[in-house]
Amino acid sequence: MVRPRFLGNVPTLVALAAVYFAAGKLGLKLAFVNASASAVWPCTGIALAAFLLLGYRVWPAILAGAFLVNLTTAGSVVTSLAIAVGNTLEGLIGCYLVTRFAAGKQAFQRAQDIFKFATFAAVLSPVVGATAGVTSLALAGFASWTNYGSIWSTWWLGDAVGAVVVTPLVLLWWENPRVHWSRRQIAELVLLFLGLFFTGWIVFGGHFEFSVKNYPLEYVCIPFLVWAAFRFGRRKAITATCALAAIATWGTAHGFGPFARDSQNTSLLLLQSFIGVMAVTSMALAAEFTEHKRADEYVRQLAVTDPLTGLANYRRLLDTLDSEIKRYERTGRPFAIVLADLDGLKKINDTHGHLVGTEAICRLANILRIHCRAVDIAGRYGGDEFVLVLPEADSQAAQRVANRIAERLSTDGDEPPVTVSTGIAVYPQDGKTIAELFGAA
Repeated sequence: MVRPRFLGNVPTLVALAAVYFAAGKLGLKLAFVNASASAVWPCTGIALAAFLLLGYRVWPAILAGAFLVNLTTAGSVVTSLAIAVGNTLEGLIGCYLVTRFAAGKQAFQRAQDIFKFATFAAVLSPVVGATAGVTSLALAGFASWTNYGSIWSTWWLGDAVGAVVVTPLVLLWWENPRVHWSRRQIAELVLLFLGLFFTGWIVFGGHFEFSVKNYPLEYVCIPFLVWAAFRFGRRKAITATCALAAIATWGTAHGFGPFARDSQNTSLLLLQSFIGVMAVTSMALAAEFTEHKRADEYVRQLAVTDPLTGLANYRRLLDTLDSEIKRYERTGRPFAIVLADLDGLKKINDTHGHLVGTEAICRLANILRIHCRAVDIAGRYGGDEFVLVLPEADSQAAQRVANRIAERLSTDGDEPPVTVSTGIAVYPQDGKTIAELFGAA
């Protein structure tokens, strides 16, 4: 018996509703201007991330979670339902706009898409939730119309910051949960987060006298966010921002730190503005730097790659041979080279055309690539000549490789049939310089 598709999603929907409910109850503990309006609202980020990852079909979970949060906090069934509908529509609209205009789940890959995400998910779509929620409360008598503006701005800012902080945190870790860190990177990460926690504790932990606590000490934390962005990318940048947000929210809610004011709600609004700006800025910096690193790596690869075959070019071959000679001086382990020269390329060009001659060169290049070990380097020496560098190989091993290359090329079945002449040389027996090795081969 096949279960209906909807039933297969029930565990996911229940789990999502539970997460939304728990985050909502936590956020409403910081509701000061109205029992239903908090400046700290991670639920918006959770809802938007769920829609982007799982699709629009999870809307019942968001609706149920939002309804239960508000029903068990304040208001009535009607206002709770209206708020839940507004929160759900906010997430749906935000998901549509981000998918349509900001690359959807890939919104955090480029700086320009990050700014688009902030515009649609943090500026525009929260208007829906804030307006629906505050209007329903005012109509039902649970909020004063005279306080409509302050409640609405608190609601909107809480949703906006929840979107730019929680959504990227969920998406970036969900899409790529694996980590590949070297010991040096782990040590640097530990140093980074220890420094961030210590600085956050100093700034937001109430360790300054009243006369200096309102100084702009929050800027002391920014270097750590920039450090995370430039050294570790978007995922660590938003993780560092969330860690700082948690410390700062705790301190500000207790009246500590540079954002502390007489009004707790005002204090949180100032803090949330800072956190929202830092989240977008650090992610944009990380994305831009990552894109520059990718472009730089691409240019570096072009500089050492033969454009026709994709093998190493002459420059990289010389660098590789120089490295192998230095390695021999350290370890005493020899290396070999196989020089492969395509036979009759001029005749192929004259008889079949230069396009076929180019294809013949690529056929030999592909065979060299196939017979490379992970430590070997195959490169184009020039024209129809190729070199295969074999670390820690003697003449017998090099000869076996040369024989396999010649045999494979002569029997590859492609037309016209081509052959290759090969020669081998071993360092240092056949030459102690690169020129001598090429001459011996």
